[in-house]
Amino acid sequence: MSDKIKWLEPQQRFAFCALSVVPVREEPKDSAQQVTQLLFGEPIEILTHGQPWLKIRSFLDAYEGFIDHKQVLALTEKELRRWLDAGIYSNQHYQTINGPYGIQNLSGGSRIGSMREFSIGDFNYTTEQQTKTTDAWEYAMSFLNTPYLWGGKSIFGIDCSGFVQNVYRQLDFNLPRDAYQQAELGNLVAFEERHPLDLAFFKNANGKIHHVGLVGQDQQILHASGQVRLDQLTAEGIFNEAAADFTHSLFEIRRLF
Repeated sequence: MSDKIKWLEPQQRFAFCALSVVPVREEPKDSAQQVTQLLFGEPIEILTHGQPWLKIRSFLDAYEGFIDHKQVLALTEKELRRWLDAGIYSNQHYQTINGPYGIQNLSGGSRIGSMREFSIGDFNYTTEQQTKTTDAWEYAMSFLNTPYLWGGKSIFGIDCSGFVQNVYRQLDFNLPRDAYQQAELGNLVAFEERHPLDLAFFKNANGKIHHVGLVGQDQQILHASGQVRLDQLTAEGIFNEAAADFTHSLFEIRRLF
């Protein structure tokens, strides 16, 4: 295998995110709104080629948008299928790998190999040996105080549905990207019967779902609002002690497992 890096050819249909975090934009320009992100190792389908913009679709949640062609590395269809079968989601809040670009620092939820040495297509990587957590709530709490970022999915910046999606990958659930899509899954749970890691959804003044968080212990909710934070969850909604007021109106609670 070779670690020689080449930019994508126009005929190539598949690739993977080769950087820690890559913004996916609504339009093919740097000033366009970020709608989501790709984390390292995430495989994509290339829908249209451009210089420098590619229109892509993620294989993990089918989200579409535009990225810079220099931020991904090519895969053949055979390599793509192998990576979809072999890759796992990192359950370390922060991880270091070494590969064709040299040292890279990754967020939890990145797609890596199950062994210390792994390959993605024609590219070889090694991971630093670090302690892993096997508890999903402990993993979720490691995001505490991560800054809010519209479209974000990593420890470097995250939004409410990106946070839930990232955590649930530790539970082998590959959730859709947006809160309203996530609210279509699982079973409704009465407020009194909630338990940790249930999903709590919140509606805006127009009655539309616009926020999601993780139910915690002792009437708490862990969610991304300004930052990833713990607030009080009541049958009415989220009570923010600093604001001394309710910030979100509870719509429903759902359980996926």
